[in-house]
Parts: sequence; C-alpha cells; structure tokens
Amino acid sequence: MKNVEIYTRPLCGFCSAAKSLLDRKSVAYVEVKVWDNPERKPEMVQRSGGRSTFPQIFIDGEHIGGCDDLMALEHSGKLDRMLA
Repeated sequence: MKNVEIYTRPLCGFCSAAKSLLDRKSVAYVEVKVWDNPERKPEMVQRSGGRSTFPQIFIDGEHIGGCDDLMALEHSGKLDRMLA
C-alpha cells in the first residue's frame, strides 16, 4: 500500500469526506492536523504548489489535490490503481 498523507483542519466537511472515502477503502493514512500544528501549513502550501485549502492529499509524495480531486479519481477508477 502506498504512503498517503492528508492535511486537515477541524470542522471541515471536505476533510471528513476525504477521510471517510479512504477509511471505506481501508487505506491507512497519516493525518497532519494543521490546526494543532500551525507550523505545518507553510509546508502544505509549498508541497501543494500554492494551494491553501483543506484538505490537501498526497500519495507517495505526489500531490493529488483536495477532496474533489480525490473523489474524481475514485469515480474514474484511477484511485485504486494509484493506491496499488
């Protein structure tokens, strides 16, 4: 299984939806809770090419985007291949 990282903040519906999809697929992920670790936000923005919205998701270090991007990968059937 690939290394999955997700940068989140509390009370974020998009964060919850992304984590829920990963949980349903039994994908282990590292959650970076930016609210608890504000020093990690500049890291997230830099790694994501300037995106500051939540969540930001990475698979094996590759930025795949936010929740909408994750859902699009799932609906196209590409997410399972990326995670394999």
